Amino acid sequence: MSTDDATEKARENGNGVELPSTQRLIPFENKEHNPESYEDMQLDYSPLLFSSLERYLPPNMLNLPRDRKFHFLSDILTRYSPQGEHTRVQKHRKYRQQILSNYEPRHKELYTMNAANFFVPSFLKAISENSEESFRSIMLEPTPGVYTFEMFQPKFCEMLMAEVESMERWVHDQRFHIICPNTMNKYGVVLDDFGLETMLNKLMDGYICPMSRVFFPEVGGLTLDSHHGFVVEYGVNRDIELGFHVDDSEVTLNVCLGEQFYGGDLFFRGVRCDKHVNTETQSEEVFDYAHIPGRAVLHRGRHRHGARATISGHRVNLVIWCRRYLFPLLCSALSIPSFA
Repeated sequence: MSTDDATEKARENGNGVELPSTQRLIPFENKEHNPESYEDMQLDYSPLLFSSLERYLPPNMLNLPRDRKFHFLSDILTRYSPQGEHTRVQKHRKYRQQILSNYEPRHKELYTMNAANFFVPSFLKAISENSEESFRSIMLEPTPGVYTFEMFQPKFCEMLMAEVESMERWVHDQRFHIICPNTMNKYGVVLDDFGLETMLNKLMDGYICPMSRVFFPEVGGLTLDSHHGFVVEYGVNRDIELGFHVDDSEVTLNVCLGEQFYGGDLFFRGVRCDKHVNTETQSEEVFDYAHIPGRAVLHRGRHRHGARATISGHRVNLVIWCRRYLFPLLCSALSIPSFA
């Protein structure tokens, strides 16, 4: 059989779509390729992950119909994701669909990225210029690796808090049990589960990634391709404080939305790997940060931190854990050692 014949020989990939038996991902990114958008499809994984992975398709697959690329990429994700991940993702998809089928958004304008109405002008200007100089012009770096800057307009903060209040009222009225934002916070909402995943994907891809490329290249920077977006609440009848920890992320964005509160400062204690996360803090690593509504904090997920007690009032924060899912998956699919 000739090479061409072998290439044309098809196999079933488990998704009911025939694909060439010799096809596999290539070990380098095709940066000139403009990938498809997968945001309108019902997916087990992030749409942004499919778009990112498409850049690693072999050249003869780049112009195939989107559905064929989708099934091929789905097969890659299923085969090379960590054991049990696909089952977990499918279970969570069913849970999320229960919410999306029944919850009616209060502020529908939040669910589509509208930069002019969300961000302050100085932040938009820095992003449009897209350089280290433009980013540093709006930022403070009070301790190495922690960046603070004005980000959201007051109206956006108010709308998002009102939307979260509406979500929580729906949960109470429906007696629906929702998943907590993370293993440490008991109060708040996972925004992705209520339909904000696409908007937050655009926020990460278009606004967090450019800054991460400059300030956090060692953890992927521009290659961030998935996220976990949630709101946490502190105060009376809410969480009071948050213990010393690291985040399940490469890069974390933390923005105070409001409201009136006293206390709740973040404290940072330096970056550590898994093996040394509890080692002693050096004096130069000590930094405390007082929240200001609309102002963001950007830092590595491995930067140790916690939140002091919110003594009075009600504090609400938007947190986005930005992750690099694709890199270790590619290393596995291409049998390349990963040192991430």
